[in-house]
Amino acid sequence: MGFVVVIFLVKSAVAGNFHCNPSPSRNNPPVVAPKRNYTGKLIAVEGLDGSGKSTQIYLVKRWLELEGYRVFFTQWNSSILVKKSTTKGKKSQLLTPTTFSLIHATDFADRYERQILPLLRAGYIVLCDRYIFTALARDAVRGVDRDWVAELYSFAVHPDITFYFRVPLEISLGRILEGRPTLKYHEAGLDMGWSTDPYESFRIFQGKVHAEYEAMREPSGFTLIDATEEIHIQQAKVRQIIREKIDLPAYKSQK
Repeated sequence: MGFVVVIFLVKSAVAGNFHCNPSPSRNNPPVVAPKRNYTGKLIAVEGLDGSGKSTQIYLVKRWLELEGYRVFFTQWNSSILVKKSTTKGKKSQLLTPTTFSLIHATDFADRYERQILPLLRAGYIVLCDRYIFTALARDAVRGVDRDWVAELYSFAVHPDITFYFRVPLEISLGRILEGRPTLKYHEAGLDMGWSTDPYESFRIFQGKVHAEYEAMREPSGFTLIDATEEIHIQQAKVRQIIREKIDLPAYKSQK
């Protein structure tokens, strides 16, 4: 089913018939309205690969769970509906920047409708390891029009807190390359033709993504975390910010 959805979107985009945010009508209603008609809270983490954001959001998840709060976790590119299509497309190495963008947008839309929004409405604290800002950064680097991508994701609500784990490029690269003997084709940005060497291509790709994040930092209201500090220090700061911005007792699970 996921493959059919993606193929429909890709064919529509190529034909010029795909509209990211059509005007509401009886025959063509919007997927969801970006209105805060829910009681839950949305926390997202963003940052370069190797920034440590996934470690930090996992620690937040365990903390909230152990304290008895209603919490749900979701991560980028994890929709069961779309996973097979994404894997097939990446393995074929035939994805264009537009089809690559659409596949990830489909993945996000599925998780948003089936998980993120329903749980926000149910009064959960929803934790997202990467949110729409990942698409805005990576798709722009691949040459996809920024306004088009922003419109594509315009149905999504803005997080209550977006932690941006800021780390110098060389440090993030060192962390990733230290633990991975090989880099995947798209992960390394080899589809862009910047370099035939996967490590050099990855360096170029991450450098461009870093620039996009820095440009979005203030307009998107990111909460900055120094990702060069010790893990426990970062976590203490993250938890303090959450306590200050969210009324945690309101999200205690009822026994």
